[in-house]
Order: sequence, then C-alpha cells, then structure tokens
Amino acid sequence: MHETAHRILRFDRFVLDLTRECLRTGDRDIDLRPKTFGVLRHLAENAGRLVPKQELHEVVWPNVVVSDDSLVQCVRELRQALGDDNYCLIKTVSRRGYLMDVTVSTSDLPKGFPTASASPVATTSLDQRDRKTRLSFSIANKPSIAVLPFQNMSGDPEQEYFADGMVEDIITGLSRFRWLLVIARTSSFTYKGRAADVKQVGRELGVRYLLEGSVRKSINRVRIAGQLIDVSSGTHLWADRFEGALEDVFELQDQVTARVVGAIAPRLQQAEMERARRKPTEILDAYDLVLRGCANVHKRTRDGNDEALSLFYQAIQRDPDYAWAYALAADCFNTRKAFGWVINPEHEVAEARRLARRALRLGNDDASVLCFGGFALASVCKELDDGAAFLDRALLINPNLAFGWFVRGLVNVWLGELNQAVEHFAHAMRLAPLGPHLFFMQSGIAHAHFFASRYDEALTWAKMALRGLPDFHGSLRIAAASCALAGRDDEAKRLIARLLEIDPALRISNLNNILGPYRHPEHLAKYADALRKAGLPE
Repeated sequence: MHETAHRILRFDRFVLDLTRECLRTGDRDIDLRPKTFGVLRHLAENAGRLVPKQELHEVVWPNVVVSDDSLVQCVRELRQALGDDNYCLIKTVSRRGYLMDVTVSTSDLPKGFPTASASPVATTSLDQRDRKTRLSFSIANKPSIAVLPFQNMSGDPEQEYFADGMVEDIITGLSRFRWLLVIARTSSFTYKGRAADVKQVGRELGVRYLLEGSVRKSINRVRIAGQLIDVSSGTHLWADRFEGALEDVFELQDQVTARVVGAIAPRLQQAEMERARRKPTEILDAYDLVLRGCANVHKRTRDGNDEALSLFYQAIQRDPDYAWAYALAADCFNTRKAFGWVINPEHEVAEARRLARRALRLGNDDASVLCFGGFALASVCKELDDGAAFLDRALLINPNLAFGWFVRGLVNVWLGELNQAVEHFAHAMRLAPLGPHLFFMQSGIAHAHFFASRYDEALTWAKMALRGLPDFHGSLRIAAASCALAGRDDEAKRLIARLLEIDPALRISNLNNILGPYRHPEHLAKYADALRKAGLPE
C-alpha cells in the first residue's frame, strides 16, 4: 500500500503539517482559521525574507479584494497562537510587510517527493496560476494591466527598495478597482532587470496595458517618471513625472502612488470606452454596452444621458446580476436632476431607488458600485444617512477612488459639513486633476464656499467650472446666487438669464425638484433667497 507522505516544516517549538494543514506544538494541535494558516504557511515557506503585504494578499486571497485589516487580523491571531508577544518570530516591517525571523527545516520525505519550496519555485507556481486567471479574464473581455518594476536610474541601491515598494503599492491601489484585472507582483517582477519589448511582455502576461517607470535620485530629492502603454499599439496613453524630497520617503511614496493610481484608472476607462465604440454592434456583450453607455454619459447632453440609460438597461437585460450596470443606470437619474432634465419626479425617484438598492445588494464589496449607488440614494432619493454610509464604505475599500471623494464632498455640503467638503473635493482633484468630473468638483467647492458666506471664493470656483461646462445648471445657479449676495447685481441677472434660456420652466417654487437634499432648512432658504435677489421668478 502506498504510504501518504506529509510535508512538514519545523521551526522553534512548532510543527507545521502542510498536508493536513495544521499547526502542532508538543502533543496538541493549535486551531487556526484557514486564511490564518495560509498566511503562516507562506511566511514559513519564505522564512528569512521580507514578504510584502501585496504578495500575501495575492497568495492567501487570490482574485479577491480585501482590506489590510484582514491580513492584520490573521497576523494578530498567529502571534497569539505562537505566543509571540514580543514580535520575535513574526516581525512587522513598517509599511512594507512581514518577516518570519526563524530557521525552518523540512522533515525527511520519500525520495522524489517535492519539498516546501523557497521563493523561486513559489514564484513559478504563482505565475502559472496567474496565467490561468489571465486566460479566463481574456475570455470575459476584462481590461488588464501589469505594473513592471521601475528602473533605478540613480545607481543608489537604497532607491531600489523605494522603487520596488512604490510599485507594490501601485499594484495594491489598482487592485481595488474591481473592473480591472491587475497581474500579480510575482509575475510582473520576473521582468526586473530585463529589457523586453512591450508588445512581447503584454503577450506573455496576457494584458492590454502596461505601466512602466523609473526612479532617479538627485542630492536629497527623487524624481519618478511613469508611462501607461497600450500593448496592442505600443502607444502611450498617459505619462507624468513627480518630484519630492527624500526627508520622508514613505510619505513621498504614498503621495506618488495615490496620484498615479488616481490618474491611471480614469484613463484606462476612457481607453476601454474607445475600444467598445469600435466594436461591431452585433457582438456587444453586457460589458461593452456599459462602456458605450459611459461614453454617452460623458457627453453631458440630455440625448447622451437618455442613450446611456437605454444602454445600461440593455446590459441589465443581458446580465440581470450586473451590479455595475444597475449603479450607472441609477446615476443617470442623478444627472437628470443635476442638469434640470427631470420630467416625472415621483417616478424617477422611485426608479433611481430601485436601481440603486439592487446595485448595492449585488455589489456590496465593489467600491465603484457603492459610490454610484450610494450617491443616487443621497442625491435623488434624499436618503442622506444611508448614502453617506455607503460612500464611506466605498472609500474604505478603495481610498484612491476620485469619484468617491467628489460625491462624498457633495454629501458633506448637503449635511452642512463645509470645511470637510472642501477637503474632500480638493483630494478628489489631486487624485484626478484631468478627470471627467473636474468641473463638477469645482462647482462643488463653489457651493461649499457659498454656504460658508465666502461669496468671492464661491464665484471664482463657479466660473472655473463654467469654463469647462458652460451650461451646467448647478454652476450657473451657484454663480448667480454668489453674485447676488456679493452685490454684483448686473452679473447675477445675466447669469439668471442664461439659466432661464437652458431651463425656461425654472422658478423659485420648483427649486426643490433640482436642488440637493440639504439637511439644514436655513441653507435651502439662503439659496432660494439669493436666487430670488438675482432675479429668478417666483
């Protein structure tokens, strides 16, 4: 009879049975949750090596986005199980990962039986698993990206660690966007130190996009350059460079990571929209329909919004569980309200609520779905508390989501949290300074300043917003209101005249149909009085 072999790792006073998946000490088993055991296993197999957090996420939670809290909880449980109160066995390397500082031995096994591998073999197995994942996502037509190791152009070995850490953080940041497949670090880092053609790398990794970059040190400063490449054509979709002082290298790393991730995500979505636009109509799937709908939303016209809503409904028909399609359809009703296009308020509120609630049930772990669904609840349905809670959850899952910070800022305005609103809008603009929502962010800041009685600042921001979207209802309204209370009566009347050209039916009496759900009645009264003073008819 064939004897079943056990893969055994020994360290300190413990035995780790990899076949039975249990931890023993003396004559007793120590209970561990499966994910906690997975963390211990990978750390033990890589004892003596700093294991980045991202690598642990990829191994223990493959193809699932979880917060760092899940990993921290597993490490906490391990330390308790191992009696490692002084952090001697498992050491935390601040902001990077964990190091298992022990000598691990492998028990004798039958000849030819594979032993617990060190990192080269582990990397190979991960790479094979990633390749299978890439093939399945290619069939599903999901956008994919690999972040290649950044080149160290300074000749300073210290910058090598900085560059690698930043790439790991960028991978983590991009992985939080559920619509995007991000290749694992263990696969993309096989190209470290190698010169390769981008099209070849794209084929080998099975991705549509590559992000590459470099780091160069100069005295006490460092310059980082990055470029996003479309593999199929070899063209650059985005490029930028960042410079900062090395006094706090981790803070600089965080700032660059946030800006890179914030800039890349919307650029990738634009590229995917263009790809879907070129695709023949007869072979469109639900994902393509959503992309075409998004492209129509960005036209910022009534016809474009109506067409987008139709496309999102078609996507829902093809895939009734497509959370993203429900969320975007709900957001179309928010756009109708923001631009003054509402025809049947009662019906549109009910439909927005239905779509948003369905999206939130289906996509409660998807930050983008939570943002659009939560914002529709707050804006259209006037369910401020629920909307704010969903937005906060979204930003906890993905703190690099510029749209999330923007709409959270709007909800802050409606709640009367004006200084916090300005901070959230500013953070959104730092993440996406050229994104499609920039002019709405500027309009949001104008609203916050208006209610804080800073009318000159409000008018300055409203005018910036109007340069990009001259017909946007919200910017025209807040500009006119600010002029009225700043004593600029002639300018206020000109703005009201323009507003009435766009929406001839607008009156003081029906403002509630288009204004946000202000928590404080005095804010709503202030807005109405200012517009009345500017010349808006009763």
